[in-house]
Amino acid sequence: MRRASIVFAALLVTAACGGTQPAAPGQQSSGGMSKVNAGVIAIVDTAPIHLGKAKGFFTEQKIDLTITSVPGGAASISGAVSGQFQFAFANTTSLLTAKQQGLDVKVVANGVSSTGQQGKDFSAVLVKPDSPIKTAKDLAGKKISVNQLKNIGDTTVRASVRNAGGDPTGIEFVELPFPDAPAALQSGQVDAIWVVEPFVSQAISQGARPVAWNFADAAPNLTVAMYFTTSRTDADLTSRFTAAMRKSLEYADAHPDEVREVLKTYTKIAPEVIAKINLPKWPVEVNKASVQTVADLALADGVLKEKIDVSALVP
Repeated sequence: MRRASIVFAALLVTAACGGTQPAAPGQQSSGGMSKVNAGVIAIVDTAPIHLGKAKGFFTEQKIDLTITSVPGGAASISGAVSGQFQFAFANTTSLLTAKQQGLDVKVVANGVSSTGQQGKDFSAVLVKPDSPIKTAKDLAGKKISVNQLKNIGDTTVRASVRNAGGDPTGIEFVELPFPDAPAALQSGQVDAIWVVEPFVSQAISQGARPVAWNFADAAPNLTVAMYFTTSRTDADLTSRFTAAMRKSLEYADAHPDEVREVLKTYTKIAPEVIAKINLPKWPVEVNKASVQTVADLALADGVLKEKIDVSALVP
């Protein structure tokens, strides 16, 4: 996977060249409904939009919602910028990077947040059971896997190490897809892995041991990802989508059992794993202070080239 800066630079060229014909945002169907295509990653984090669709929250807002699965934030952003999606989901660092690259993105709703609880979050750094690494401080100078370089994973892992009194500058990050990380840890390919659920629970069931809860370490109640749109999308449609999304987030946060059930409909996670995973939090409001913290950490790590005011991204 190419680094975010390269991806977004390429997207700028694509957008400028008009490589994809823009969709008609809010196109009306025969029943008076607005047709909406949302680019969403099929992971635990995005349960609220699937649950909200099933509960009719989008229909209440006269939205005929199609949820299109995408492999990651880069695909979400490229799809939104090109007009394939009216709305999409991406993590905070990817959106900050896109905004700094000059891409037309604007947050419309919270996506997913850390629980803020050590030992009970959906993101962790894990080591082998017999590893000499005992705390986050011991990760200094080690080889750690992340799913994408120069993104929210390595930024928050560095924060864990720094907070524990270690020097994160010597860490060697290795790019590995989350599904491949537990096996890489077991084989000794890396010293530690950063994963999110369901891979946290999977790795722990295989004997791995958590040494850092990096989302919880980086900022209190960290906003990890958000839903966004572009200026092409009609303001009334954006308002209605946001209302439906806010109701979906509130409902998901209050009904964890229904979240676990809806995960069975759009992910390939085994039911026995779904029953055990640590669910994230889905507050209605974006934690702007935590988004600014991520921006500042990304600047310190060289992911962002200049300081960014998050109000340009999150109204």
